[in-house]
Amino acid sequence: MTIKLSNLSKKFGDTVVLDDVSLEVAPGDVIALIGASGAGKSTFLRSINYLEAPDSGKVDIDGLHLDFAAISKADILNLRRKTAMVFQQFNLFERRTALENVMEGLIQVKKLDKVVAATQAAQELAKVGLSDRMDYYPKFLSGGQKQRVGIARALAMKPELLLLDEPTSALDPELVSEVQESIVQAAKSGQTMIIVSHEMDFVYNVATKVIFLEQGKIIESGTPEDVFYAPKHPRTKAFLARHTKNLEMGSFL
Repeated sequence: MTIKLSNLSKKFGDTVVLDDVSLEVAPGDVIALIGASGAGKSTFLRSINYLEAPDSGKVDIDGLHLDFAAISKADILNLRRKTAMVFQQFNLFERRTALENVMEGLIQVKKLDKVVAATQAAQELAKVGLSDRMDYYPKFLSGGQKQRVGIARALAMKPELLLLDEPTSALDPELVSEVQESIVQAAKSGQTMIIVSHEMDFVYNVATKVIFLEQGKIIESGTPEDVFYAPKHPRTKAFLARHTKNLEMGSFL
């Protein structure tokens, strides 16, 4: 079922951060949001599951139809049950093991029995290559491993829509690829997702659709090939100019 985000708007004081943004997300889509710092990418992502409260707009997801201008606490809970977020800074519980971190949402939100939750959590950790780290506390994990726990935790909830906010920006360069590979595998499994990323090679490889935001508006969207090789808007061209040489050299295959 197509997810529809309609006319999202948000101001911080007098500053317009989102300006009547609409987007449709088909099942299995991987939509990448790109743009300069301050373009509204993270605010848009966080508005989808009401971590940031939009001033107005609507969302339709898996039979749930919500108006952000008149949303209730029950609506917010239902919305968050259909989405999951992977953050920049991991946001793991430091006093719980990797397995317990993944179990938490299954027990508290999904109301699963602990034995069932542990089985499902172990399966998700195996998918991101962390079967040998299930009993480790976060302080004994690398940044890349922590982020993979975060991805496993999100995927364990079986969300209709996975939201990833700069998932590799807090990582050392040598750890980026292991996290990206976990996201690629989730995409191959058919997980629908929206990702904010400044890693243009990764965006080119993983996205089914690329959206360029500028001052809170979508000013260009299309396939990675369309946006990277034949951008129509001058601002998109300027933003991507420094990546063009790499693309022509074939490093984005």
